[in-house]
Amino acid sequence: MSRVAKNKIKISNDLKCIFEDGIFSAKGKLGEMKVNINSDYKVEINNDEITVIPTNEKNKKNPIWGTTWSLVSNAVKGVSEGFMKTLELNGTGYRASISGTKLKLQLGYSHDIDYEIPKEVKVECPKQNIIKLSSHDKEKLGATASKIRSFRKPEPFKGKGIKYDNEFIFRKEGKKK
Repeated sequence: MSRVAKNKIKISNDLKCIFEDGIFSAKGKLGEMKVNINSDYKVEINNDEITVIPTNEKNKKNPIWGTTWSLVSNAVKGVSEGFMKTLELNGTGYRASISGTKLKLQLGYSHDIDYEIPKEVKVECPKQNIIKLSSHDKEKLGATASKIRSFRKPEPFKGKGIKYDNEFIFRKEGKKK
């Protein structure tokens, strides 16, 4: 039985939430999101609360109940507040810049990496070694940040590479003479 899914999701007055034909849609100041809901569950929308309810008693033990609740909660939070991730570039000569819809990365390779930014994600580079990503879609934001990080993952000896701002890189000791 899910402990998370029993909770109610609070919504503000400026959000418009609709549940029709197994699709939950939320519209707010940052955009609109639609979530496909499993047929075993339904979403009840009251004045300022949203509840995910199983259609019968046996579905209360199914872990998809908590997952469905999280997807609805992330959609509501995304269109009202949005999500943000920050990446740091550590290494000599590692730089990031934005040109149009592309993120240009210089990561010590013989060539620059041009990454096409998805439409749902906003990217800004306040410094040459910091990339700030923001979006209303948590899934797209995480996938974009992960893809950018995969171009040069942090290595454990010197810590060079692209890392999340809150990530700790476990350092290894080098060779002993």
